Amino acid sequence: MNPRVTAVEAIEGYNVKLFFANGEQKLFDMTPYLDKGVFRELAEPAYFRSVRVCGGSICWPHEQDLCPDTLYENGKPI
Repeated sequence: MNPRVTAVEAIEGYNVKLFFANGEQKLFDMTPYLDKGVFRELAEPAYFRSVRVCGGSICWPHEQDLCPDTLYENGKPI
């Protein structure tokens, strides 16, 4: 099992900076998701910045979320 997210920060573009329980930090680009179903709402910059940690992953107020394994395996190390 991959480590879980302990903190998240929305940064320039549609990227999130992820802090994992093992001390690693990664960047995850949400751009490819912005034209897909429930993720379309994330294209609104103010809404995108409302990201928060939820149960070891990240989520937004209207319940958009991603699997923590996806974030860890596809995030780019900082």
